[in-house]
Amino acid sequence: QLQASGGGLVQTGESLRLSCAASGRPLTNYIMAWFRQAPGREREFVASVRWSGGRTDYAESVKGRFTISRNRAESTVYLQMNSLKPEDTAIYYCAARMFPVSDYSYWGQGTQVTVSS
Repeated sequence: QLQASGGGLVQTGESLRLSCAASGRPLTNYIMAWFRQAPGREREFVASVRWSGGRTDYAESVKGRFTISRNRAESTVYLQMNSLKPEDTAIYYCAARMFPVSDYSYWGQGTQVTVSS
């Protein structure tokens, strides 16, 4: 199970930190990720982190502004979002897949992020 939280309403340039708490199974062989979906748009990849080793990957649109990290002791993944822009407004979902499977099999419920101009 994945439980996302931390969304909210902020102004342009402000920051938010999203959390995704995982439960139910060891995450050793998993890749955890954040996706987002804005109204009228397809869901898009934001960032991912490999649980073992911590390798990260980012969408070009968030590089330098967003940071994904994990707390292994708490089985929690974070997305620190800085310098937020109105185009970051979306529902953010955390997801997980087992390496090397390419499809994300597990999804959280989503948390709304709204950035006002």
